[in-house]
Amino acid sequence: MVREKVTVSTRTLQWKCVESRADSKRLYYGRFILSPLMKGQADTIGIAMRRALLGEIEGTCITRAKSDKIPHEYSTMVGIQESVHEILMNLKEIVLRSNLYGTRDASICVKGPGYVTAQDIILPPSVEVVDNTQHIASLTEPINLCIELQIERNRAYRIKTPNNFQDGSYPIDAVFMPVRNANHSIHSYLNGTEKQEILFLEIWTNGSLTPKEALYEASRNLIDFFIPFLHAAEENLNLENNQHKVTLPLFTFHDRLAKLRKKKNEIVLKYIFIDQFELPPRIYNCLKRSNIHTLLDLLNKSQEDLIKIERFRIEDVKCLLDILKIEKNFA
Repeated sequence: MVREKVTVSTRTLQWKCVESRADSKRLYYGRFILSPLMKGQADTIGIAMRRALLGEIEGTCITRAKSDKIPHEYSTMVGIQESVHEILMNLKEIVLRSNLYGTRDASICVKGPGYVTAQDIILPPSVEVVDNTQHIASLTEPINLCIELQIERNRAYRIKTPNNFQDGSYPIDAVFMPVRNANHSIHSYLNGTEKQEILFLEIWTNGSLTPKEALYEASRNLIDFFIPFLHAAEENLNLENNQHKVTLPLFTFHDRLAKLRKKKNEIVLKYIFIDQFELPPRIYNCLKRSNIHTLLDLLNKSQEDLIKIERFRIEDVKCLLDILKIEKNFA
């Protein structure tokens, strides 16, 4: 059981996991409560959380398959029990876990007879299969089945379109959502003369995330959505003080990295990956989305470049400097 406290005004909100189980490798369940809430607050939080759980959490899917031996999607192949369409549908059901960004290549190359399962997929290092037993195809003759795959991380879902066929490869409907279902319910009770509420959240995931991890991701995404409104309030305050733009903190990212830049020739910066630093997940994700993978990539960005990154804040630049401990380690 997990318990966290959040202080709001004079009340202390408590959330806890009241039930958690794994029904299978591809079906996890969690039930959480948040209380005490004032009348109407449970519905406000519950609706927002459900939408964020179902629509804003990213997942990884196989989005394309290619094989020189496949004439078209609805064909059959000698020595394979399933049709090409059935194989594509089986690939669609493969559940993957990863933190990759963009697209990656994978492949299957198996010689029959025998069964082809998810464990036969040759994956990049950053990706793993949740359930190795997921079925792909049955080879009834001693033939070679070789399929090139494309793996992508994204949100929500993507339906293949007729004009999305290219180079003999076939797009696959992608359901990126790791949360399969989410419900919220409300229990009202009287605390003296005040009516209060308890919010119940139920979360089912496909195994690539636990319900607790999904709850964390959804909460973080909701917070990120509202940060621009806080910045807007700061900007309006500065405008009232006859300042035409938000005043940046009294430090310059490039100035504080000057000594480190002088040592570029001594340090192979392109082999120092940001994965080696204990970055907060949100900062790490922002940098990865902007194709900043190494320390060299980071040093080639100005403070203005970093601020322009979606969901990246001035506070995050400060955090980067503190984590890297540049002045201490490279002075």
